[in-house]
Amino acid sequence: MPIRSLTLTAASGAALLAAGLLPAVASGVPDPPFAPEEPVGAADLLAKVASCEQVSNGLYRTDATSAPTVPVCGAHGAVFWKSDMDIDCDGRRTARCNEATDPWFQPDTAFHQSDGEPLRSDTLPFVVVPSVSRIWDHSAAGIQGGGVAAVIHDDRLLYAVVGDTGPQRIIGEASYAAAEALGIDPDPATGGTASGVTYILFKGSRVAPIENHEAAVALGERLAKEFVRND
Repeated sequence: MPIRSLTLTAASGAALLAAGLLPAVASGVPDPPFAPEEPVGAADLLAKVASCEQVSNGLYRTDATSAPTVPVCGAHGAVFWKSDMDIDCDGRRTARCNEATDPWFQPDTAFHQSDGEPLRSDTLPFVVVPSVSRIWDHSAAGIQGGGVAAVIHDDRLLYAVVGDTGPQRIIGEASYAAAEALGIDPDPATGGTASGVTYILFKGSRVAPIENHEAAVALGERLAKEFVRND
């Protein structure tokens, strides 16, 4: 009798499974995997910053002799601007960043590595924010050293950190490494590009240590997804 009971139970279960009345896991067949989520692309981010709600109290110049034309714009969880890219080669002296290669070289950056040393411009992708002025105060806007930025040029997207500050009235600058990653000539004396760069800085974000580029990418990808999803 016990053998007959087990046989009947197994047969009954097989019949139910064949009829589709038992869950798929009962058959030992795993559920199909979820399709991987598509990463946020440059076009997705650009669509979110197509229009500007100005948050700066004036406009910035792209260089010392140009007219002020660039506003800092506000968005949900971020600020952004569209401008040129000058090359920041300041910080630690290297073969590519020094007094001989860069006429404006400074051996320091506004924000430092975890060991207290200046950042290394030729290996760490970072962006430069204007120093605090009546036009705009980056710190009051939730932007700090080590904050995460998405930088877009043509169809290339780069995640970087806020690594240095620049002149009070000029905007549009990033490190040698950032320019190189975006396909822009990184030469500090003759490189850069005159237009076509979008900088999106995520409020309240921070990478620690600041020199951990992999952490900046991971956090940037997550914040970019949230930014694109927000209405």
